[in-house]
Amino acid sequence: MNKTLSQLTFLALLATAPIGFAAESAGSKPDAAHASKPYTAKTPKLNRAQIDALLAKPEKLLIVDVRRPDEISKIGTFPVYLNIQLDQLEQALPFIPRDRDIVTVSNHAGRAGKAADLLADKGLHVVGAIGSQNYEEEGGKIVRIVPPASKDVAQADHR
Repeated sequence: MNKTLSQLTFLALLATAPIGFAAESAGSKPDAAHASKPYTAKTPKLNRAQIDALLAKPEKLLIVDVRRPDEISKIGTFPVYLNIQLDQLEQALPFIPRDRDIVTVSNHAGRAGKAADLLADKGLHVVGAIGSQNYEEEGGKIVRIVPPASKDVAQADHR
C-alpha cells in the first residue's frame, strides 16, 4: 500500500509539470467500444481514491493520457498530463521522465491498461491506469479543455 501511495503521489506531482504532446492518429479508437469489455491489463486499474492520493503529491506523478486530442477536449482529463497516443508511445519513450510514478489515462482504462503494460515492460515505474470517465463517475473532477476559437471564426464574428 505504501508503494502504491508513493507511486500515486509521484503521478500527481508530474501532473503539475508543464508537459504536453498532442499527436493525432486516425488509427486510435475511443474507449467507448471498450467500456463493456473487462479490464485485462497486468497493471492495476486505479479508482478515484487512489488517483486523488497520487494527485496530492504532483511532484512525484506523471499522467500519460493516451487518447486523441479531440477526446481529451470533449471528455476532459486531469489537470496536467502528457498526451501521447497509444500507437506512438514506444517512439516517445525517450521523452518520458523516468523519475516519476506513471498513471496512464484513457476513457474507460482499456487503452490506458495497454499503455501501462507497455511502459512497465520498458522499465518505467507505472503505478496504474484509469479511465477519466470512470474517475468522473466515482465523483472525481475532470478538467474540461476548451480549445481557442480559430481566427476564421473570430473574424467572422466581427463582420
